Amino acid sequence: MKVFISLILLVFTYSLSLGQTKNDDPEGNLSQRWQINNDTIKLFKIVPYKPVYFLLANYTSDINNQPLSDNPINSVDEPSDFTNTELKFQLSFKTKAIRNIFGKKIGGDLWVSYTQSSRWQLYSAHISRPFRETNYEPEFMLTFPTTYKIWGLNGVFAGIGINHQSNGKSNPLSRSWNRVILQLGWETPSLSIVLKPWWRVQETPIEDNNPGIENYVGRVELLSAFSKGRHDISITARHSLRGGSRNRGSIRLDYAVKVLDLLQIHAQVFHGYGESLIDYNHKQTTVGIGLSLLQWR
Repeated sequence: MKVFISLILLVFTYSLSLGQTKNDDPEGNLSQRWQINNDTIKLFKIVPYKPVYFLLANYTSDINNQPLSDNPINSVDEPSDFTNTELKFQLSFKTKAIRNIFGKKIGGDLWVSYTQSSRWQLYSAHISRPFRETNYEPEFMLTFPTTYKIWGLNGVFAGIGINHQSNGKSNPLSRSWNRVILQLGWETPSLSIVLKPWWRVQETPIEDNNPGIENYVGRVELLSAFSKGRHDISITARHSLRGGSRNRGSIRLDYAVKVLDLLQIHAQVFHGYGESLIDYNHKQTTVGIGLSLLQWR
């Protein structure tokens, strides 16, 4: 756990130093994406949320051919024959449903979002190219603008939300969980940092198809995203906030470079647990390359 925390601090410090570079945009990416102090945009207009990308080749060091769970009814008896390279894509958007719930002085904007992330065995002709895993993630978020500075960063917003994530499958492949998520966002003109601790809504043992998921996927996420010219870099780190045998988490690095208008070449590296819901307790390293249309900007 100490090594993981040290890595997060290193990433944070390095990203902060990068974020001090000059940028022609006087307002940071987070302020724009969450429409902070901007009441001119109409309600229910679809706007970007998480990155939108298509990794045409996403290779894993250990494909999960036989998903297991601590709940016996959610463990697969017979292994599949998936290949280690597949196509991965993510679609995501959000919209503001209610503005200034508690008045203009306090604020309080209600957002509704949807993210879908899929892993398609496009190169597995021998098993008819199935979708190995798709995760559906609707979310409700209540955000409030903040005005303070810390370590050279501008406090942008604080929020709380309800998040549901599931893969829409039946047992034994069913996976799902619900969370209450807090959010704190900071920025410079070229750097965005979002800290997201969460609390899992517990289920009864018989209904819980991924017991202890928070000890693998984690209880907190730190996102650091840097944008400069044609280049976008983001690092996402998660951790269980536990020691010993439950000292687990993941780290993901994304790099994108613009090639034509909004089209970018996108590379992604992931290491750890929870690359997808079906892989929540499965450790692997993945490397992907493809195209993206939207980043954390």
